[in-house]
Amino acid sequence: MPTVIVTEGAAYEVKDMLQQNEMPDGYLRIKVNGGGCTGLTYGMTAEETPSENDEILEYHGLKVLVDKNDAPILNGTTIDYKQSLMGGGFQIDNPNAIASCGCGSSFKTANVSGTPEEC
Repeated sequence: MPTVIVTEGAAYEVKDMLQQNEMPDGYLRIKVNGGGCTGLTYGMTAEETPSENDEILEYHGLKVLVDKNDAPILNGTTIDYKQSLMGGGFQIDNPNAIASCGCGSSFKTANVSGTPEEC
């Protein structure tokens, strides 16, 4: 199973954002940060080049970077993009998350809990 799976809708949305920011050959970095109510938060940034510790994946023409240290926490995670009447947004489904907070942006896994902050 790949570390992270990016759906076609999410890949299309990210490629459009990269194009708008004059980075058509850029990468999407998916990472895990410390913090949040439960201890860990997700991060997504645009990158020009991979680092030597990156796992490089590709979905629907989108190049994705995952640091090998974050890979066990993100293993099997699906990133999708949903459009609704209130706008659109990315949805992250991580099968390793055993708890999340009410604000929906923080999580922890059985093996990694991070450092929780007040919400």
